[in-house]
Amino acid sequence: MVRRKSTSRLSSIILAQADTTVGFISQDAKKLASIKSRPQSKPFIKIYNSLLACESRIPHAKRKFLRRAKKTTFIVKNQAFRIVPHAKSSQILRDISWHYSTSANESGKKFSIEFCEDKADIIIEDSFGLKELQASKLIKLNNKKLRRLRWINF
Repeated sequence: MVRRKSTSRLSSIILAQADTTVGFISQDAKKLASIKSRPQSKPFIKIYNSLLACESRIPHAKRKFLRRAKKTTFIVKNQAFRIVPHAKSSQILRDISWHYSTSANESGKKFSIEFCEDKADIIIEDSFGLKELQASKLIKLNNKKLRRLRWINF
C-alpha cells in the first residue's frame, strides 16, 4: 500500500521498510537532516538499487564480496553506501537508482510510528507493516583489507 501527501518523488520523504529496519528515504539530504534534527554536516548512507549504479566506488578486489553481502553497509573513502535491490517494494523505489537513507526516528530517540507518519510525504507499507528491526552490519573497505565496525548476527 502506498499513501501520498506529495507529488514529487525526488524531493519527497518516503517512509518504507528496508531489508533491515524501517527508514526514511529521499534524494534531498537537507530535508532528511531537518526531519531527524541532526547536523547538516553529518552524512547519510547512500542506497543504490544495483551494483552497477555504484561500481566506480568499489575497490576492484572487493566486488565479489560486495555482490554476495546481505544486510550490510560499506564505508569506502569515508562515504557509507549499501546495495539494496527493491524487488518487493513499490515501483517508486525501483525507478530511483540511488537515494539517501536513515532510520525512521528522531535523532537519538526510539522508533515512533506517529512521528514517522507525520514527517513522511509518501508511505510504502506491505502486508507485514512497518517494524523496527536490527541495523545492518557495518564494514569499512579499502583495496587491501576490510574492517568490521558493527557486526550483528541475523
